[in-house]
Amino acid sequence: MHKYNQSNPGMIPRDAELQQRLADSGGVGDSLKENGAGKKDPGADSPAPCTKRKMLVGLDVLCLLVASIPFFACELKMVTPYRRGFFCGDPSIAYPMLESESIPDSLLIGGGLLITGLAIALGECYRVRFCGVRSRAFIRNLYVSCLYKELGSFLFGCFVGQSLTNMAKLSIGRLRPHFLSVCGVTYASLNCTPGVYIAEVACRGVKRHAVDEARKSFFSGHASFAMYTMLYLAFYLQARLSWRGARLLRPLLQFLLVLLAVYTGLSRVSDYRHHPSDVLAGFLQGGLTACWVAFYISSMFKSPGPDVTPTSLSLESPLSSQQTVC
Repeated sequence: MHKYNQSNPGMIPRDAELQQRLADSGGVGDSLKENGAGKKDPGADSPAPCTKRKMLVGLDVLCLLVASIPFFACELKMVTPYRRGFFCGDPSIAYPMLESESIPDSLLIGGGLLITGLAIALGECYRVRFCGVRSRAFIRNLYVSCLYKELGSFLFGCFVGQSLTNMAKLSIGRLRPHFLSVCGVTYASLNCTPGVYIAEVACRGVKRHAVDEARKSFFSGHASFAMYTMLYLAFYLQARLSWRGARLLRPLLQFLLVLLAVYTGLSRVSDYRHHPSDVLAGFLQGGLTACWVAFYISSMFKSPGPDVTPTSLSLESPLSSQQTVC
């Protein structure tokens, strides 16, 4: 090689050429010497990328708040339901009012959020502890990052599903099976002709809040919420529970979760809170929402993607997908 360079004086050795290019590139070589080959460039932690990351977190929170607006508008009684009439002699709204419910609201919400949230928390803890998980998010705590992604997607689906449910309740105003009992009237007291449509009825000695609640039958919020939470958890087990020691353990757990959701919806019919069609519509809406969030929003079924450049990584949302090699 030395002889070849002497015979060609105009040819510069490759190492010397690289050094000359580094020297002419405005101090890049000095920066590499100062930072070290295996150290991160301090410019990567500049305030500008951090500000953009915080803005993405704020955008995620804003999306959750917007999705929850119809839900809270209904729960805070900011909007009254549509005042639908009924036909005289209709037996579907003449059932008695039961004082107790098989599954009250507190048990439904607490149980659904607690069971699914605890399962996701334990599942992500196991993945971080025993699986080779790599996250693209900027959050340095790997467990917090994974938990933020999964719980964020799950809560977004909760808000979307219940907002759709409450929007249907308010806009349709279907009467519950115990409407006449809540209103304090009977067909005999109304002295109406069977088959005649009654557009308005004056309820006797009943609070307006109770009457408004009796106008929110379609569709069942219990059925939609129970089906969403339990089916979403069944999808999560399908994606995360990879133990092959017991072949029927995962299907059994998934069956029990769906069975619990179905029982919750059917209890609304036996408690005279909803019509069977209300429960079926709730099951359909909750199931479709769970499929949409699990397969298109959450990262549980997403395959690891190719590596990306550090610049694009700095703009990733905390809800970006993570990679698992377990």
